[in-house]
Amino acid sequence: MSGFFKSSVGRKIAMALSAFFLMFFLIMHISVNLLSLFSEDAFNTASHFMGTNPIVQFALQPVLIIGVVFHFVMGFILELKNKKANGVAYAKNNGAANSSWMSRNMIYSGIAILAFIVLHFIDFWFPEINHKYIAALPEDPTRYFHELQEKFVNPIRVIAYVVAFVFLGLHLAHGFASAFQSMGVTAGRKKALQNFGKIYSIVIPLGFIIIALFHHLFNNH
Repeated sequence: MSGFFKSSVGRKIAMALSAFFLMFFLIMHISVNLLSLFSEDAFNTASHFMGTNPIVQFALQPVLIIGVVFHFVMGFILELKNKKANGVAYAKNNGAANSSWMSRNMIYSGIAILAFIVLHFIDFWFPEINHKYIAALPEDPTRYFHELQEKFVNPIRVIAYVVAFVFLGLHLAHGFASAFQSMGVTAGRKKALQNFGKIYSIVIPLGFIIIALFHHLFNNH
């Protein structure tokens, strides 16, 4: 296994697999959050299920955290290996000849997304851990919708979320096709995957932006 991660191909495959996992998670995450645009009760029900189901909490959630950490660590390793192999000066001067701007700057969009994840954890995950396990407050199945709205009262936080989702879109625009390419997708399917990747990289971030703006503009508090 150590030999797998030492090889360039192995690291790229591992990076692609973690990307697939996180892209699937984004679909699940936005599916739940979109409910908040249409029904407070439906969002509360779904959030309560996700927040109290032991499989989600003690199996899937740790796997998700490990997946996020693994993806970013592997991304930084690949970036450092690439710079070491090609030379920083060469990459800066000649990168545009055979690669897109986004592919050459994935590390920066990744750092922006990582900063957003930290903010997201501070906003939602840490308070949830405090509510359940530290303060040990009684469970209220109707609290989730109002907690979501409270996070988007501050316009500065809303702007931070919107900017982060723009970076997410840029990251996905290259990362989606790159992940499939790393897994050996044939040239015949490459164009179709690139088109689907463009749709995915627009629809998912735009959906999250709409959610943030909706709860800021139509907040009941």
